[in-house]
Amino acid sequence: MPLSEQEQRLLEEMERNLYRNDADFVQAVGGVRGRRPNYRAIVLGVLLAVGGAGALIAGVASQLLIIGVIGFALMFAGVLVAITPSKRGAATAAPAEAPAASRRGRGSSGGSFMDRMNERWDRRQDGQG
Repeated sequence: MPLSEQEQRLLEEMERNLYRNDADFVQAVGGVRGRRPNYRAIVLGVLLAVGGAGALIAGVASQLLIIGVIGFALMFAGVLVAITPSKRGAATAAPAEAPAASRRGRGSSGGSFMDRMNERWDRRQDGQG
C-alpha cells in the first residue's frame, strides 16, 4: 500500500531531522541507504573462512596445535572480512535540506518536528472535547 503525499513528506522530514539531530545513531546503524554490499570482500572472507576450516581440520588430524590455531585465526579473519562494511560510500552526506519555498506551508509554529506534532495533537484534542 503506497504512502500518501503527506505521509511521504512527513517521512522525509523525519529522516532529515534524524540525520541532523542524531548523526551518531545513523552512522551506527548504517545510515547510508542504497549502499551495495562489497562482493569482493564477501568472497575473500568466505575463501579465508573455508581455508581456515581446512587448516583447523588438518591441525586436528595431524595433532599439531599451531596449525589448528592458525586455521581458527584464518576462519575468524575470514568472517570479519566478510561481514565488515566497506569504508567506501560511508562519507556520503545527509539528504539536502528542503528549499525555503516548501517550508512556507508548515504553519505558524516553525519549531522542531516534535513541537509541531505536539501542537497538532493538542489542536485535535481541543477540537474533540
